[in-house]
Amino acid sequence: MFQPNEYVVYGRLGVCRVEEIEQVDGRDYYCLRMLYQNCVIKTPVNGKIPVRRVISREQADALIDQIPSMRAEPINTSNTRELSDSYRSAVLTQECQDLLELVMSIYAKKRSIQNAKKKLNSTDESYFKEGEKLLYGELAVALGIPYGEVQSYIRNRVKSVQKEKEQE
Repeated sequence: MFQPNEYVVYGRLGVCRVEEIEQVDGRDYYCLRMLYQNCVIKTPVNGKIPVRRVISREQADALIDQIPSMRAEPINTSNTRELSDSYRSAVLTQECQDLLELVMSIYAKKRSIQNAKKKLNSTDESYFKEGEKLLYGELAVALGIPYGEVQSYIRNRVKSVQKEKEQE
């Protein structure tokens, strides 16, 4: 059971702070305050929507350090349902690694079609925004930095990792 003031990831909604645990009709409920929206959620402690701890700073840095060696392959299909199912499965795992791969994959797709003067379709765009929001939200808490600084933190850390590898 999580304790008040702990940060957790609640389903597809993202990072929340446990405000309190209260009993309603003999059942324990978490009162979760969403970090990036002004909203409080009450959910059963053993409910259907998964709740897990936010990753540690060490795990966040290790994940970011993997970026230079990751190869993100864009998912190219004209079947919107197939594309959506693939993206949805990555989001539903709630794992930062899967979210990072999703964001990198869609970003790679975006770069490749920009050369052809095209834009992402609405499915790509929607899942890119959701994946980025969930990933950056958790990384911000894990790293102890504001949400708006996550992208520059990633960029700077990746540059640093690449320089270290070049010097080896």
